Amino acid sequence: MLVSALMTDLISLPMLHKLGFIADLAPYTHIVNGRVIYAMLSPDDLFLSAIAGSVMLGIGLGLIFRFRGSTGGTDIPVALIKQKANISIGMGYYIVETGIILLVAFILGDLKLLIWGYLNLFITTKITDLASEGLPYIKGVYIISDEVDEIRDEIYERLDRGVTYLKGMRGFNQRDTNILFCVLNRRQVPQLTDIVKEIDPDAFMILTDVYDVLGYGFKSRKINLSDS
Repeated sequence: MLVSALMTDLISLPMLHKLGFIADLAPYTHIVNGRVIYAMLSPDDLFLSAIAGSVMLGIGLGLIFRFRGSTGGTDIPVALIKQKANISIGMGYYIVETGIILLVAFILGDLKLLIWGYLNLFITTKITDLASEGLPYIKGVYIISDEVDEIRDEIYERLDRGVTYLKGMRGFNQRDTNILFCVLNRRQVPQLTDIVKEIDPDAFMILTDVYDVLGYGFKSRKINLSDS
């Protein structure tokens, strides 16, 4: 909290002007309702300001969570929700901030605050998850084919990934069939697609996003916020 307060004053536009980093404050000076405001963007650029502020806020929060830090504010209940409910940091932040946005919009009676608040919150939560947990790099693939054994062998040999057989039944003719399930790196998906097309051009392949994987060959995206 102390560092945040000091940095807020240190990188303010008037302070940067005093330190010589900004030669002229005129382009950043705006008059709003008789008050002088120093800002990079004009108050008329509300949409751009919301996007830029949300992205920077999301990056900051994500880095703080990634290294198990705290700003001493709403990130504390967010961390508690993540630990207890096993949800992403962005979703926990969304839950906490939703209450605040609704309360402020209700007290001030301004619907625009509600809209801009949720726009800000949506962008911030997505960027927070990206900054703290990184991009999802794992894909899950279901393969329905009469040549699953040959496809399995090629996955073992060329991709070095394990597979799981699932028992299923085709809906059209009610015939039993094997379904191959494989979890692999996103970069390996084009290779797997080529393998399936080469062996069985008529195969049915379903690609899904996988949030997290625990096991050999994969690194978990989850952040442990506990002391142990």
